[in-house]
Amino acid sequence: MQIIINISLKNGVLDPQGKAVEKALHALGFNGVSGVKIAKQIKLELNQTNKEKALEEVKKMCEELLVNCVIEDYEIVL
Repeated sequence: MQIIINISLKNGVLDPQGKAVEKALHALGFNGVSGVKIAKQIKLELNQTNKEKALEEVKKMCEELLVNCVIEDYEIVL
């Protein structure tokens, strides 16, 4: 089963990488761009056929290793 985890900074957390990209886009003439935020995506294959168990296992992975829950939010897509 393929799992996709989308991870982004929580609202209110500064995103210096996003600001740098936004500034660079403006420098290249893309002035209609604002609010750039950088996120990451993790894809993995899980040897699990039960969706509920898979979701439980991936949530545990996120909370123990993959996501900094203090500053990041995540979404799991099965």
